[in-house]
Amino acid sequence: MADKNTFLQAIEKGYSFKGESMQIGVGMLDGEVIEGAAVNLPLKTMNRHGLVAGATGTGKTKTLQILSEVLSDASVPVLIMDIKGDLSGIAAAGEINEKILDRSKKIGINYMPAAYPTELLTLSEEKGVRLRATVSEFGSVLLSKILALNDTQGGLVSMIFKYCDDHKLPLLDLKDFIKVLQFISDEGKGEMEKSYGRISTSSTGTILRKVIELQQQGADLFFGEISFDVDDLMRISNDGRGVVSVVRVTDLQDRPKLFSTFMLQLLAELYAISPEEGDLDKPKLVIFIDEAHLIFQEASSALLQQIETIIKLIRSKGIGIFFCTQNPTDIPAAVLSQLGLKIQHSLRAFTAADRKAIKQTAENYPETEFYKTEDLITQLGVGEAMMTMLNEKGIPTPLVHTMLVAPRSRMDILSQSEIDELIKRSKLVDKYNKEVDSKSAHEILTEKLELAASNEKEVEESKKTTRKAPAEKGFFDNPTVKQVGRTAASIITRSLLGVLGLGGTTRKRRKSIF
Repeated sequence: MADKNTFLQAIEKGYSFKGESMQIGVGMLDGEVIEGAAVNLPLKTMNRHGLVAGATGTGKTKTLQILSEVLSDASVPVLIMDIKGDLSGIAAAGEINEKILDRSKKIGINYMPAAYPTELLTLSEEKGVRLRATVSEFGSVLLSKILALNDTQGGLVSMIFKYCDDHKLPLLDLKDFIKVLQFISDEGKGEMEKSYGRISTSSTGTILRKVIELQQQGADLFFGEISFDVDDLMRISNDGRGVVSVVRVTDLQDRPKLFSTFMLQLLAELYAISPEEGDLDKPKLVIFIDEAHLIFQEASSALLQQIETIIKLIRSKGIGIFFCTQNPTDIPAAVLSQLGLKIQHSLRAFTAADRKAIKQTAENYPETEFYKTEDLITQLGVGEAMMTMLNEKGIPTPLVHTMLVAPRSRMDILSQSEIDELIKRSKLVDKYNKEVDSKSAHEILTEKLELAASNEKEVEESKKTTRKAPAEKGFFDNPTVKQVGRTAASIITRSLLGVLGLGGTTRKRRKSIF
């Protein structure tokens, strides 16, 4: 059995920080809470990203809720991807019960229920602030990656974007992109190839098929106007707390391509508009992605590379990203290596594959003299987790078995009437939930083709009216005269060919025997 005093000294030293920090739990040793072993969260390193992992029912979602609360209290805005629909309750105050009071007493804190400033967002037709982006804003590179196009097909997409820029054809939604794609494959192919290069019919067919596949996952709801301004994710409420934006994506569990499309566009937009910040005392925004495996399970290698690049670079913008999933192996190794804070809830060991995954997970954590990590992972109680993070110098803190504080907000969802009231008070609903259908590429090209068809019809009608009526035909228009002329011309032609030695039959004449 490890010495409690040695453990307490290690935790006090490892989890005491010079900058602002928030307590999220207390250390445990041999299954017992060690008084005074406070586990604090340093705000300065919350832009170094993180991972929350564990089996179903072990408390991952509540951990996201706790982290969101402490960040909001520290005036840090939060964005949560709520896949299961469990986190809307953060907008309402929690309820006191015996279990919460007992946990708070062990940790050494006073439990105070609190509701947090919350904005409900949506990618679909659920109630909330609509999130949209135009195809032009998404860009040719990201669109090619999300569609998993090869270099030739991606080059054609870039040509389409260039053509639309040069000809003032706004690409707002997917029907605009499809219309342009169809146009350059047919009526506009000659014009396109003359100015921009050869177009492969097979490439246009492949791109169209993949865009339709994206539409079938509901992408038409995401692409369009009014585009969401990411600055609206970084708001501070009137009482000084960070606003918690909850994206309700419960209907996207079976549409991973749409979810990854949205996440990639959001991260790329945040990276593009945010200035370099260096080392801040606390982050400008922290993003929590629940059920993070949905981003990676159908991602192409090009898309994974794009995500990895953004994860590496976006922390310099003062933005932290936290992935929540059942097993750390759900996250690609290149991304996992970038995650500074790791919170590991219990894993189950039902099969040989489970035991292998647990052993691999244990190897991702710092070595410790206080625990046998591989065994502890399967013995953690609900609301308990193994934890390690980076201090201000970027050095990992000691691995600690932690009893986490209870969320101060409601550990349940909002009722429909509460959701309606929250949306009614929102200032962003009126801004973004308007139906807008601006004149764009689809309408412009449709008008152009209709005008061309109309002009062609007028020309054809004009030709018909200028033809002479049969009663006005002259002598040489008479069919009999025409036939006599053709016969005479035929005789003259054959005579000339005969003179030149080219006429007559090809059959050789037989020589006479006389």
